Amino acid sequence: MILTDILQNVILLKTIGNTEINIENIQFDSRKVEVGSVFVATKGTASDGHQYIQMAIEKGALAVVCEEIPSEINAKITYIKVENSSDALGKMASAWYGFPSSKMILVGVTGTNGKTTIATLLYELFRKLGHKSGLLSTVCNYVDGRVVEATHTTPDALALNGLLAEMVDAGCEYAFMEVSSHSVDQRRIAGLEFDGGIFTNITRDHIDYHLTFENYLKAKKQFFDELSGDAFALTNADDKNGLVMLQNTKAKKYTYSLRGMADFKTRILEDGFEGMLLDMNDKEVNVSFIGKFNASNLSAVFGAAVLLGQDELEVLRVISSLHSVSGRFETLHAPSGYTAIVDYAHTPDALNNVIGTINQILQGNGRLITVIGCGGNRDKGKRPMMARESVNGSWKAILTSDNPRNEEPQAILNDMLAGLDVVEKAKSLTIVDRREAIKTACAMAKPGDVVLVAGKGHEDYQIIQGVKHHFDDKEEIRKCF
Repeated sequence: MILTDILQNVILLKTIGNTEINIENIQFDSRKVEVGSVFVATKGTASDGHQYIQMAIEKGALAVVCEEIPSEINAKITYIKVENSSDALGKMASAWYGFPSSKMILVGVTGTNGKTTIATLLYELFRKLGHKSGLLSTVCNYVDGRVVEATHTTPDALALNGLLAEMVDAGCEYAFMEVSSHSVDQRRIAGLEFDGGIFTNITRDHIDYHLTFENYLKAKKQFFDELSGDAFALTNADDKNGLVMLQNTKAKKYTYSLRGMADFKTRILEDGFEGMLLDMNDKEVNVSFIGKFNASNLSAVFGAAVLLGQDELEVLRVISSLHSVSGRFETLHAPSGYTAIVDYAHTPDALNNVIGTINQILQGNGRLITVIGCGGNRDKGKRPMMARESVNGSWKAILTSDNPRNEEPQAILNDMLAGLDVVEKAKSLTIVDRREAIKTACAMAKPGDVVLVAGKGHEDYQIIQGVKHHFDDKEEIRKCF
């Protein structure tokens, strides 16, 4: 592809050399550069691509896109100066793959909790309505029915546009995508044309990356700020920051709610461990999901589907047939009469929602035993908060390992225990080994009790001292059964 065509949507601050050259591929990792590449020097959290410009040239790069042109210029190389290399990379990747997002209806879902559930359910809903669709999510990516393993919530710009191009080639009409705060901040979604955006909620998360809650909020809001006037913006009116997301958007504004007036209003009429009876815009529907947060998620799914032109009754018919996403409030019933629930809750708010939902259904007719850990090399500030949420809402909380990564598991547990007073500590156990913690919780459970294993959900591994080991909460629970 000619370099000028790759750069067609990029604002160029300075150009040195010939842009009418043929480019073989785009690379932002200097190790992958080959003869004929254009190398995009991006500034990452761990390293700065500008340090590898010379290496890229030595490996055969014909052109370099950067924020600072090197002091030593190679006369055979084309240099392009841009304001933000990551932003340029997104727009270049989109052009390289033929602007795939413009050839489908693309809907992004952002927020702290609920992104995976909403995006996945929309994907399943539209396929059941007879539309070829794609999914980009934390759990798994799908090109229509074909599975493509997910490594990040939002892939890098090249991988992302490549997947969207595969969806176009497979005949997909729709694509549903989780949009993480990292992907907005790092401009991985630059150049994509979204037809809709959904906001779920926002609570403390990723403070290790964003440093402040305000920065985290701004990253989420930026997604809506950049939507076009042809798109829709659907927000959760029950979240205090829900309407903040819509303040500067050019998109058409809509709301969903469980509590107040909204374009898409849902009420819980009945709930239990087998599902709920909901009233959605004055129409009753039985669903196999549990809890307020899932009623909210389904309200967003219903709203988005209707905004995309689908028939309300047909949407509700399909919603009644949908099932929970892997590792999201997934229930398993023990032969001895207790219920085990596996959930991805890894923020204080998500844990509070899950525990609150279980207690609301139990209504004192059973005990809740919660198994919870916190990830290593991540936001330490939420560790004592997670411990408090689990202890205060449970009959017994077992504090254990999650993904310790490169931290000492006991040190993480000490941070969690620091949030508990003497009375709260008496309601908790500390078992470093997650397998033993799950076994202990199941051994303590009596008929009618609930064992909640939180934090990892769909993940089938543990990272200990940087090494990935197979570990699946559901497998461990079934062994106990």
